[in-house]
Amino acid sequence: MRGSGEAGRNFTCEVGDIRPPQPKLTFEVQPQKNPACPECGSPRTWRDGWRTLADGARVQRYLCRDCGYRFSNPRKILKPNRNNIVDCRVSASEREAKNSAGIVRILEHKTEEEKRAAGATETNIKSLLFNFAWWMKKQGYAESTIVTRVKLLKILAKRGANLLDPESVKETIARQEWCNKRKVNAADAYAAFLKMIGGTWDPPRYKAAWKLPFIPTEQELDALIAGCGPVTSTFLQLLKETAMRAGEAHRLKWSDIDFASGTVRITPEKGSKPRIFKISKKLLNMLAGLKSKSNSELVFGKSLRTRRRLFQKQRATLARKLQNPRLLQIHFHTFRHWKATMLYHQTKDILYVMQFLGHKNIKNTLKYVQLEEALFKEHNEQFICKTAKTIEEAKKLIESGFEYVCEMQGVKLFRKRK
Repeated sequence: MRGSGEAGRNFTCEVGDIRPPQPKLTFEVQPQKNPACPECGSPRTWRDGWRTLADGARVQRYLCRDCGYRFSNPRKILKPNRNNIVDCRVSASEREAKNSAGIVRILEHKTEEEKRAAGATETNIKSLLFNFAWWMKKQGYAESTIVTRVKLLKILAKRGANLLDPESVKETIARQEWCNKRKVNAADAYAAFLKMIGGTWDPPRYKAAWKLPFIPTEQELDALIAGCGPVTSTFLQLLKETAMRAGEAHRLKWSDIDFASGTVRITPEKGSKPRIFKISKKLLNMLAGLKSKSNSELVFGKSLRTRRRLFQKQRATLARKLQNPRLLQIHFHTFRHWKATMLYHQTKDILYVMQFLGHKNIKNTLKYVQLEEALFKEHNEQFICKTAKTIEEAKKLIESGFEYVCEMQGVKLFRKRK
């Protein structure tokens, strides 16, 4: 195409060269710096996953190493697009920005259309699970039971189960590579769901295998307590001395601790009996140190899940430093198993151990007899023998834990297991 301008200048233009302006995108790399903890102000924070918002964007979450507080950073938001590319800061001209905005609107519109097909099903599942959680709350189920059962049904629904079809749920449970105990829990959760909607089914027959818990040494427990932060170490020391459940310790209030008498009152869970314990001066000092910095009614904060996750990270660090993989097998409930086993070894009184743990059924306590026999088999038949000729000597031996055996030649014999 040829033409002449007003000044008589000739110009040439090829039709194939007419192209729409292409947006030029430049990306800016922002420096990575973790924010300080809003709870205690500590700069010792680490990244702890992402939180997904309602619009699909993700917010970076952080965990404080000192107090265990978990929080989000609203300044660090990742917005997904159609190509699963993270939205970044873009530098473009005004015209290029308008073109980019139009492209983004088209992609968002197509993405919404693709989601509408599965949107109705997802909404129905969320509504059913919400109603199920609220129904269990009204029935008086424990908070931990509600969370566990809703989580199991959500997993089954994501893996192809139709919650309104019992046979579909049975097939999905059978396909999972779970242990029988977890499958039993899933079947129990769905049985409760059917009870809510008035349905019936023929439940699968899974039988959980009975497994004795892992019992560490006292040195390993002390190494964990010494290696954790001040709050977590106090939490672990309390579990070690009282054998209370993690949920019972987490709900402990400052009003439950009597610093004058050195006792702790426990509000039970899982239908067990209330208890009161005499604690050591070491634990009292640790609790007093926490109380001077606490503004909460609760001793150990608001989230047991955060406390557990922080402990798991500290445990992994200690296991790597000490080159002891056995530490990875220690959980909060392991402290309860260890204390019960040690108590039975020292007293040989199963009823006392049952009362100490708050059990209502002695069948739950009898497993510690087998654990004690397995762990202390070499020491079960070894005794320390003492003699007493006067009442005062016999009294001191009995107070030290010795038991009377017999009397020979006017001398009373006592013994105590090593």
